[in-house]
Amino acid sequence: MRHRIYGYTLGRKSEHRRALLRNLAAGLFEHGEIRTTMPKAKAVQPFVERIITMARQGNLHARRQLEAKFGRDRWIHVWVADENVPESRKLSNPWFNLPRAEDIQFDDRGEVVKAPRLVEHIMSVVAPMFEGREGGYTRIVRTGERRLGDAADVVILQLVGREDGPQIGGSESPRRSKASKRAEFAAKLAAGWGGAAVAEEEASEAPAEDAPAEEVEASEESSAPEESAADDAADNAASED
Repeated sequence: MRHRIYGYTLGRKSEHRRALLRNLAAGLFEHGEIRTTMPKAKAVQPFVERIITMARQGNLHARRQLEAKFGRDRWIHVWVADENVPESRKLSNPWFNLPRAEDIQFDDRGEVVKAPRLVEHIMSVVAPMFEGREGGYTRIVRTGERRLGDAADVVILQLVGREDGPQIGGSESPRRSKASKRAEFAAKLAAGWGGAAVAEEEASEAPAEDAPAEEVEASEESSAPEESAADDAADNAASED
């Protein structure tokens, strides 16, 4: 029984589990989102939250703490210079501005000698994204898929802050599309109700505007008999004279 034991073991020993969390966190900070299973996402989420909280301090002590958390500073975005990676992936990244392929340099043996560093990327790019936000830097999105083999829930762990743009895999999420359809339908209903209200107001104003004309006609009709009676009386008086 695991009473009073904190965290997820993930079926691994401590060293293997620590390396797994470091790699997952590094991939999240490099790409903005990662695709993994639900237990791994829940295990790495607190680790990522603490790293971002440290990076927001922005001092030398925080930088050294981040290097200790990851074991070593590592290169990132090296795949930009890989010819096998599609150009569409290099040009479209909804999270970060990727470096140019010319900025990545290799030596004669193919080892990286110049590329962006992970700790510097976290300190200068990721941490300013959450300025003024106290916690809640990541979200877990269920994909509804199952992994082949053990049928584990496949989820997407991503950084928050891109609520207005594409959510999952460069496309709009089903939840957001349903919400957009509901909003459009509500707007159409409101427009229809507004048109009906305007028609009712116009219909109610039309009799009010016609009322003076009707009153004038009625007054003219009522005054016509009076004038004819006065004319008859005058004719009778003239005949008597």
